[in-house]
Amino acid sequence: MIGRTISHYKILERLGGGGMGVVYKARDQKLDRLVALKFLPPELTRDTEARDRFMAEAKAVSSLQHANICTIHDIEELEEGQMFIVMEYYEGETLNRMVEGGALREEDALDIAIQVGRGLAEAHRHYVIHRDIKPANTMVTRSGRVQILDLGLAKLVAGATMTKPGTLMGTAAYMSPEQLQGSRVDKRSDIWSLGVMLYQMLTGERPFRSEYEPGLAYAILNTEPVAPNTLNESVSDGAVQIVKRALAKDPTRRFQSVEDMVAELALLRGKVPG
Repeated sequence: MIGRTISHYKILERLGGGGMGVVYKARDQKLDRLVALKFLPPELTRDTEARDRFMAEAKAVSSLQHANICTIHDIEELEEGQMFIVMEYYEGETLNRMVEGGALREEDALDIAIQVGRGLAEAHRHYVIHRDIKPANTMVTRSGRVQILDLGLAKLVAGATMTKPGTLMGTAAYMSPEQLQGSRVDKRSDIWSLGVMLYQMLTGERPFRSEYEPGLAYAILNTEPVAPNTLNESVSDGAVQIVKRALAKDPTRRFQSVEDMVAELALLRGKVPG
C-alpha cells in the first residue's frame, strides 16, 4: 500500500490499525496537504444496510465542528467496494503511547480529561455517542491539543463479541457495564469510559484487569477498583472522588452529563499546581 496513489491521495506510511481498520498517512495531491486515511474492514460495510448505517453515522460526525474532535474531510470508496475515511492529520502521539510509561502528572491527566470531555459534550449535544472512548482513540498533538478519533464508528461493530482472543481486549476494558451486557447505551456510557481513562492516566493501570476476556467482563460487572491513590499516593482526594463517581456501575449514580464531569475536573484543575 505504501507509495500507492488512491484517488488523489498518495500513501506515505502506515500509522496503525485495529478492529475498526487500518490508518495511513497520505498526501492530498489536489490540495497539497497531509491527511490520514482510515480503510474500514470490508465486513463492516459489505451489505447495503451496514453501508447506509455507516454513511448516516459519518454524516452526523462530519457535521461536528469542535477543537477536540477529529475533522472528517471526505468518505470515498475503492473500485472493489472497500470504503475509507479522509481525516485531518495530526502530529503527536496517542494517549495509549503516553500511558505506556506509567502514570501522568495529575495536572496533565486533568487537562487531557477536560479536553476529551469538552469534545464529548459537543458530540452528545448532537446526539452522537462515541461508544469506544479509550487511549488508542485519543490523540495529543505536539501543541497539547487533544483530538477524539473514531467518533461514531464503534456503532458499526456493536454486534461484535469477545470470541477471538485479544480482538476486543483493549476496547472491552473501557466498556461500561451496560455496554458489556448489551443494554441500551447512552451518553453515560461515554462518561464511564472517560472515567476508566482518567484512572489509567492517574495510576498507570486500568481499573479492571484480567488475562482473560470473560474475567475482564466479570470484573467490570461485579468488582470495585482499587482507589487511585492506593496505587499512586500523589493522586488528590478530589480526583479519587471524580473517578469513583464516573465509574459507578449504576448509570443513575454517575455524572448525568459530561458537562457536569468537566465542571468538576476544571474546578479541581484550578486547585492543582502545574
